[in-house]
Amino acid sequence: MPEPERKPRKDAARNRQAVLEAADALFACSESPEDLTTADIAAAAGVGKGTLFRAFGDRAGLLRALYEARLEPVREAVEAGPPPLGPATPPQERALAVLDAVLCFKLDNRRLALALEEGGSDGLYQAEHYARWHGLLRSVLEQIPGLTEADFTAHALLAATRADLVERLAGREDVQRERLRAQLAGYVARVVAPHTP
Repeated sequence: MPEPERKPRKDAARNRQAVLEAADALFACSESPEDLTTADIAAAAGVGKGTLFRAFGDRAGLLRALYEARLEPVREAVEAGPPPLGPATPPQERALAVLDAVLCFKLDNRRLALALEEGGSDGLYQAEHYARWHGLLRSVLEQIPGLTEADFTAHALLAATRADLVERLAGREDVQRERLRAQLAGYVARVVAPHTP
């Protein structure tokens, strides 16, 4: 008979939260996230490195957990919120809103998104958050009459929000946040425009 899953101890849950908060604060003010070590984060959280590793496995696990925690409000809005992100939105509008939300999230979390995605393309495309965005976007695109290749189109549209591309474009003086959002909106609108079979 399998053993019942043990609930984490209160101090373990408290330590996990302290590590997430410390990592969040450090990434928010860091110009070079790759220079942040697990030792830095553990020290800021007031725990040992062993505690950090027990809670998250490794630095990548910590980054994923932090990314997911920051992403939770966006995910809730997409899954059950009102238009334009929620499920009651017409598919063309929703595709645009979802990609705008991904872009804004990456602009607001540039250092963390870069640190998480720097592991290479294989890591990004196998990441849970990428699979979730891709699945959602593909299902939205499948609702657009005449649009074919929803799977490929979802990948291609998400490529426009890769953290390294967002960082490159956002770092240019002539590209401001609202201009970047408008450029993405124009691109998405052209791709998802109603198609005649």
